[in-house]
Amino acid sequence: MRIHFIAIGGSIMHNLAINLAEQGHQVSGSDDQIVEPSKSHLLAAGLLPKELGWFPEKLDENVDAVILGMHADKDNPELLKAQELGVKIYSFPEFVYEQSVDKTRVVIAGTYGKTTITSMVMHVLKKLGKQFDYLVGAQLEGFDDLLQLNPENKLIIIEGDEYFASSIDRKSKFLDYKPNIALISNIDWDHFKTVIAEEEYYKQFEDFIRSIVPKGALIYNKDDAKTREVVERTMDIKINRHGYKLPEYTINKGVTYLHVGEEKIPLKVFGKHNLSNIAGAFTVCEWLGVKRDEFFNAIQDFKSSIRYLEFVASQNGSVVYQDFAHTPGKLRSSIHAVKEQFPNQALVTIIELNAYDSLDQNFIHAYSGAMDESDFAVVFVNTSLIKEKNIEIDKLIHSLSVAFNHRSFQVITQLSDLEVFLETFKSGGYNLLFMSSNNYNGVNMTSFADKFLRNF
Repeated sequence: MRIHFIAIGGSIMHNLAINLAEQGHQVSGSDDQIVEPSKSHLLAAGLLPKELGWFPEKLDENVDAVILGMHADKDNPELLKAQELGVKIYSFPEFVYEQSVDKTRVVIAGTYGKTTITSMVMHVLKKLGKQFDYLVGAQLEGFDDLLQLNPENKLIIIEGDEYFASSIDRKSKFLDYKPNIALISNIDWDHFKTVIAEEEYYKQFEDFIRSIVPKGALIYNKDDAKTREVVERTMDIKINRHGYKLPEYTINKGVTYLHVGEEKIPLKVFGKHNLSNIAGAFTVCEWLGVKRDEFFNAIQDFKSSIRYLEFVASQNGSVVYQDFAHTPGKLRSSIHAVKEQFPNQALVTIIELNAYDSLDQNFIHAYSGAMDESDFAVVFVNTSLIKEKNIEIDKLIHSLSVAFNHRSFQVITQLSDLEVFLETFKSGGYNLLFMSSNNYNGVNMTSFADKFLRNF
C-alpha cells in the first residue's frame, strides 16, 4: 500500500509510519513541527520530510490511504486534498483496528492506571515468551517502540485513550478498537484536564463497554464507584463481566508483599494504586490463559511504568521517587503510598503545577488538604513560562498558601530557587517525592535527586 501520514511527527504516528515502512509499505508524511525523539527516529528510518509544512501536491490518486493525526486541523490543506480525491482517511485507531481485525484485541482503559496495567500485562507476556502486538502511549522499559504491528501475531495489547481520535472523528479513540477483552481501571472526570463535558465523558466509557464484541469480556475495578455505576448501565448486553478489587498486602522493611493464598509475593512496586493495577493485570492475563503461578513469578520484578512512583535514587537511607500528578486525588494517594511504605521516614513532596492553572482560584482550591500527609510541602510554579509579565508573584504565593493550608509549606517560582532549596535542605531522615503533570519543564530529576541526597 501507498500510505501518507498527515502530522507524521506525533508520538504514535511516527512509530506507526516506521512500522508500516518496515513491513514493506510505501510511506510518506508531512508535518509543520517535528521534535525529538520523533525527528531522529524518522531520520534514521528515511521518513523525515525534507521540509516542514503541508504540501497537497504530495497526494494523488495513487495514494491508497491517508492516516490523519490529532495535530492536523480539519481545514488542513492536505486533508482537504485527500477528501477531494476521495482517498480513504483513517485516524490511527481506525487503522490499527483494521490491521488487527483478526487478532484478539485487549484494550485497557481508565482515567489513570491504564499505562501501568498495560505495561504490567506486557511485562508478564514478554517474560513468558509470548508473541504479541502492542500500542502504548508512553515509552516502557523493555520495549523499544510505542507500537508494534506484526501480521504473524494473533494478540494485540492496546492502551485505550478516551480522547478524540482526530479533528474529523470526534469520538474517543478507544471506541474504534472493538475489544475482545476490555479493562476499565477507573473513571474520574476532571474539568481542568478534559474538553469533554462530564456526562459525555462517562458516556464514552459506557459506549466503550458496548463496543466489546459479543461474548467478549469486561474486566473492571469494583473499588471505583463511578466505574461500577457505568458498568451497571450496560447490563442489557451479553458479555462476560469480571470485577477485581484491591488485594491483601503487608509491608515489611520497605518491601510490599502481596498475599496470594498462603504465599506472600515480594514486589518492587508499592502503593494501593499499583496493587489494584496488579489485580487488574492478573485478571487480563488469566483471560489470556496465563496461569496464576506464572503471573506472580513474572510480576515480582516489575518496577514501574514510566513516572508512576518511579524510583530515581537513594543514599544514606533516603529515597527519591518521581510521579505523575494530574488530579488532587492522585497527589494525595501518592503521598499516602510513600508514607505507608516508609512510615519511619519524613517526607518532602514537591509538586510542579502548570503556571497558568495556578492563576485559577478554582483550580488551586481543589488541592486543599491534598498534601496534608506530607511532612514538608513545596509547590513549584515556573512563572518564567508565563508570557504575561504583570504577574503579581506575592499574590500568587499567598493564594497558593491559603489554598494548600499546609503547616510546613513553601512556594517556589524559579527553577534556580528550586535547585537552591534542594541543595540546602538537610535530607537526613527524609524521603523526596517529586510530582508533575508538566513533563518536568526544565527539571533534570537525576540532578535534582543528587542535590537533595548529597546534603545529608
